[in-house]
Amino acid sequence: MADNLETLGSNDNKWLGAYKDVHMNVFGTPLRVMDHGEGAHLWDVDGNEYLDFLGGIAVNALGYAHPAWVKAVAEQAAKVAHVSNYFATEPQIELASRLVELAGAPKGSHVYFGNSGAEGNEAAIKLAKLYGRTLPGALPDIGGKPARILAMTHGFHGRTLGALSATWKPAIRKPFEPLVPAIEFVEAGSVESLQRAFNETGLGHYGKGPVAAVIMEMIQGEAGVVPLGADYVKAARELCDRHHALLIIDEVQCGIGRTGKWFSFQREDLSGGITPDAITFAKGVAGGFPMGGLIAFGDKLSSLFTPGSHGSTFAGNPLGAAAGLATLKVIEDENLLANVEERGRQLREGLASLDNPLFGEVRGRGLLDAVQLAHPCAHAVADWALQRGLIVNAVAPNALRFAPPLIITEHDVDQCLEILSGVPADLPDD
Repeated sequence: MADNLETLGSNDNKWLGAYKDVHMNVFGTPLRVMDHGEGAHLWDVDGNEYLDFLGGIAVNALGYAHPAWVKAVAEQAAKVAHVSNYFATEPQIELASRLVELAGAPKGSHVYFGNSGAEGNEAAIKLAKLYGRTLPGALPDIGGKPARILAMTHGFHGRTLGALSATWKPAIRKPFEPLVPAIEFVEAGSVESLQRAFNETGLGHYGKGPVAAVIMEMIQGEAGVVPLGADYVKAARELCDRHHALLIIDEVQCGIGRTGKWFSFQREDLSGGITPDAITFAKGVAGGFPMGGLIAFGDKLSSLFTPGSHGSTFAGNPLGAAAGLATLKVIEDENLLANVEERGRQLREGLASLDNPLFGEVRGRGLLDAVQLAHPCAHAVADWALQRGLIVNAVAPNALRFAPPLIITEHDVDQCLEILSGVPADLPDD
């Protein structure tokens, strides 16, 4: 990394001007124009080097240009990249089988592939709606009403209309209302709030439709990396069982080794040891190739999807499936789950020990972590770090998020901590 401040260079400025001319302004102005990467490091078009502790927002599980990933993608691209869903391919079948195995899903479980986390959650919401139609309380001939889906305050499941309907943040919801009906929010972490929502079920004039599903993240990433709590998740599982509702776990950010297990619900300190009815996945699953999806646990639930009830042209294409198989194999072969635990512990302990009044509570699991800031200056801190060659994320006004590649080394963590140790405590609020 360069010793000088890595501010915008002439090539960055040129390309950002071109970006502004042709791209819709939904992301704001990009911070830099990146050119290439290797391991956990990125270089921009002006040759500035950055240590990446965001990993494409928890996507680049293997970092950049991992040789096994590059080889798998190149070889598959030389064979066939896409065939449509009128046909199947070996990588597609193998990846689905491997994901069911890693999730510990029971015999008869099935996978739906999409292209993103939002698409995985769209599929889950549609499946929950089909399931809701099977509940007695939703039958019109006995005074039933449409089944409901319960989501969490501060939860994030995507920006497509269905996923957005289950995403709490008012600022990104309100411009698109009315959204999908019969999706309600309960207070995250409050068993009483969840219980009240279930108790509102009733026939005729006396209540709402039954609850078809509860959807939640084990760690609310966009809320600032906040775990829901194992006791709460266990209570949610019990309420779902009692009321014949599905429990859907969004593993988009937390899955594929990010928390030190293949899926976060497999961590007892996050889930209390529960088994979900369905999980969604994306981000790290194909190591940078756009892929996401849904695993329905057991044949009874997954059989609700029938030919034509859902689909996607690109979903499960062989190029993405080959990338996914390579990613999972490297995680296993290089023992990266253990590395996630060790490096995550090193990062959290290091952040907690920094002698800087700006840094407060440290939270997270594995390599999905955050540090609370003493005042709302997260963007100022992230910008200060970027100019010194470190990529971190202002996930909330007063919190920084860390989601580096799973291949991150002890030296990388030390380097990150060294840079952050110099952050001025008096940076201006955002």
